[in-house]
Amino acid sequence: MADAADEALQGTWDQDLAEALDSSGSDMEMERGLFLVQEDSAQHRVKMWKIALNVSGKGDSLSPWDGVLDLPEQTLIHNRSQQLIDQLGVSEEEKSDMVSDVESVITFYCKSRNISFTPDLAWPHLLKPLLGLGLPRSELYNCFYAFMNKYIPRDCVTNGRPFHLYRLLLQYHEPELCSFLDTKKITPDSYAINWMGSLFSSHCLPEVTQALWDFYLPQADPFLIFFLMLIILVNAKESILAQEGDSKEEIIKMLEASPSLLEAEDIEDLFSLAQYYQSKTPLSLRKMNQNLFGSSLVMLKEEDTDLSQALCLPVSVPEILQANQLQQDGVRFFVVDCRPAEQYNSGHLSTAFHLDSDLMLQNPSEFALSVKSLLEAQKQSLESGSIASGEHLCFMGSGREEEDMYMNMVLAHFLQKNKEYVSIAKGGFMALQKHLVDMNVEGLDSSYLHWIVSTSGSHSSLSSADGESLSGPGDGKGVKSLVNKMTFALKSKSVNVKEKMISFIENTSTPVERISFNLPWPEKVAPDRHVSSSDRVGKPYRGVKPVFSIADEEEYDTDEIDSSSMSDEDRKEVVNVQTWIHKPDVKHHIPCNEVKETGHMFPSHLLITATHMYCLREIASRRGFAYIQSRQALSSVVKITSKKKHPELITFKFGSNNSAGVEISAVERYLIPNAGDATKVIKQQIMKVLDALESS
Repeated sequence: MADAADEALQGTWDQDLAEALDSSGSDMEMERGLFLVQEDSAQHRVKMWKIALNVSGKGDSLSPWDGVLDLPEQTLIHNRSQQLIDQLGVSEEEKSDMVSDVESVITFYCKSRNISFTPDLAWPHLLKPLLGLGLPRSELYNCFYAFMNKYIPRDCVTNGRPFHLYRLLLQYHEPELCSFLDTKKITPDSYAINWMGSLFSSHCLPEVTQALWDFYLPQADPFLIFFLMLIILVNAKESILAQEGDSKEEIIKMLEASPSLLEAEDIEDLFSLAQYYQSKTPLSLRKMNQNLFGSSLVMLKEEDTDLSQALCLPVSVPEILQANQLQQDGVRFFVVDCRPAEQYNSGHLSTAFHLDSDLMLQNPSEFALSVKSLLEAQKQSLESGSIASGEHLCFMGSGREEEDMYMNMVLAHFLQKNKEYVSIAKGGFMALQKHLVDMNVEGLDSSYLHWIVSTSGSHSSLSSADGESLSGPGDGKGVKSLVNKMTFALKSKSVNVKEKMISFIENTSTPVERISFNLPWPEKVAPDRHVSSSDRVGKPYRGVKPVFSIADEEEYDTDEIDSSSMSDEDRKEVVNVQTWIHKPDVKHHIPCNEVKETGHMFPSHLLITATHMYCLREIASRRGFAYIQSRQALSSVVKITSKKKHPELITFKFGSNNSAGVEISAVERYLIPNAGDATKVIKQQIMKVLDALESS
């Protein structure tokens, strides 16, 4: 009877799961529970992984290839393929076909990507868990390619950028462990290059890797690998620190083998811990390193890519301001202004505590007292619920390298004390000034005055090099053009440390209402794009003035796509426009032009599904292809408006309701021919979603 009941229950589970998968199409709105795959449900795992990797229904990518195995390193590829299959322990009859599949996949990938195969590459290990699914060769390649494109970071090589970023993450959460490994001259790439290059499949058993990927894929978050690697080290911290007397080689060997200790039942705890550490990490880690993943061709400036010289984790000014303004759970910053007293007294962030870095050499005893006061002020601000409170210390300098040398010494002091959650404000006070001015391109208004104050309590005004005040009325463009000439008059010397601490706590305990506007998230990492008469992309839309909007991403970057949803599986993905338009779950296709705050337009397509609205931005250099610019849930649309003078210019506002009212999270604008018909079908679909939510 029990066996019969178990079989009936299993049959029901399989049926329900199959129905859920069949109805999901390629949409990622699947409950996490569906991904807790039972061991004997390989067929369901195949369906779920293909959906998560967005390869369901994809054609045979190998069809254009003649199948010739003629690379110079072909013997090496064949031997490596044989080694992979030998590790799986399959029967002799299956081995031959599997070796042929693996060798073909590796060979075609190397040919199509112009890669020279070397013995130390980690990514061939990705095929081991995939081989257990019994996929045809074409589907095996599609899944493998999707993994490489979405989840294996660029520059995953010795001394590569991902490993410098990982070290900064380790230092942020575990400075003692990071310092120990630095002392031993053990860099992350020496033990983790295969972890990152194979998503742990190089060291875990195939069944353990499959269980890990069952959790990993539905998250659709390529940065999750950094936090899983972090947990591996955190879990082994005591063992690592106990190896003080061991050689560098012995420690590396132990570290590299750490993932092999994982078992399938450990995976859920591993992910829970990773998500916890993720919630305690500044979002700038992702925002500043988006081009590590995906097919984006956007290049960062050289100073942004070289993380090897970074003293600690950099955080953008917009995140610092927004995190404390929203009074939200997660990362909140206690800002420490390390500029000289004269600069701080002339004007500073209203929530910043002053720690004069010059004192470290000029007056060590007063510096020690200041540090003590700083930690006490941080403690008391947390207890009082001040808007300046934050568990995470963020140090702010002037933004000029020659002036910030002492601040770097202060940073090193805190890191040597193994202080966790230490970061630096990218660009310093200069970046703060520029950001606040850029937010108000029509002219400085009262919003600037909420943030910048002087020690006397009066609001600071910006001055140009010629002494002209920039805080009065005038052309906003003039203000913006003079932003790099801003200076502050030198006024007074340092205030008494004790009085400074008391004043700081009192002056930053005011309620959140003092901040009257929401700050935009994006940090402008590229200059404005200049449009010529022959340029077909980014044409200014006449009559549209620059308008400030919340979370309008990357308005100065014409190629990098919107990543406002950090867990979106489509981030930076290049897609075929016609393929997406004809997807079965697309109910409406609306050709349009996306209009950015700067007035630039980009030929785009709005695709409406049962639950979401996608924007595909056409790629000028690749006819028929587009970036997935945004993906918004229809249930999050709070307002759709049009301009009286330009009824074809439609604005969508996205957000959520809370006790304080509607909180806007994103604004998107489109120039839509026949806008009335387009908005009508969108509104109808929104009503269907809302009706379904109310009835559920």
